[in-house]
Amino acid sequence: MEQLSTYFQNAVSGKRILITGGTTGIGREIAIQLAAAGGRCVICGRSQEPLDQTMAEINSNDNPLSNIGLVADLAVADDIYRIFEAVDNELGGIDVLINNAAVAYGSILEGNYQDWQYVINTNLLGYLTCSNEAAKRMLASGSGHIINIGSMSADVREENSSVYVATKSGIQGFSEALRKELNPGGIKVSLIEPGAVDTDMQPASGIEKAEQVKNLEMLKAHDIAMAVLFCLAQPLRSDVVRIQIRPHLQLI
Repeated sequence: MEQLSTYFQNAVSGKRILITGGTTGIGREIAIQLAAAGGRCVICGRSQEPLDQTMAEINSNDNPLSNIGLVADLAVADDIYRIFEAVDNELGGIDVLINNAAVAYGSILEGNYQDWQYVINTNLLGYLTCSNEAAKRMLASGSGHIINIGSMSADVREENSSVYVATKSGIQGFSEALRKELNPGGIKVSLIEPGAVDTDMQPASGIEKAEQVKNLEMLKAHDIAMAVLFCLAQPLRSDVVRIQIRPHLQLI
């Protein structure tokens, strides 16, 4: 029987992968794990310092393949098109898109139009635009996999989080419709919806989050990266449509 480590590595090795929001939190851990498994990754984030730190971590794993890091803002259309130019020029195409870039936000009673527009552009329109660019390339080759990182907030719909909930609910509906549109072209679409995860998006202190992880009330980003690997490792006959992952004692 094939060893699990080999099974996952064979599913990723040599794949051309774009990870948005790949410099912090969940995206960073996904990037590290997929690169370690032999993926050829383009990783983007909004700030240079966390990008440099992530690339250093990836390169410290003695990965023989080149991985590309870009500073880009997924709320800006021109930045998205620039990312896909790099995908074409550096990777020669795309096999896997991980839509992950997102920002936190609270209630519609806070902020103004420009604030909400930035959140929607990043959390929802960025997913749509990246999916459009990836799908065009994948349809031409007859294969590919798009994984959208959503949130259980789409179902839980916590109060004082209405703007964020609106974007994650949109991703949920978009993912289902996109899957039906792209499956006939040989493209898989998976939605992963985590509960609370120990990332910068959580407002608690590092000590508080570590205690929540210890108490089984919060996930680690590594848990979500493993779910991504699971989705990618499925045979052609098998699609993982939707995974919800919550901490054992986050009773939602």
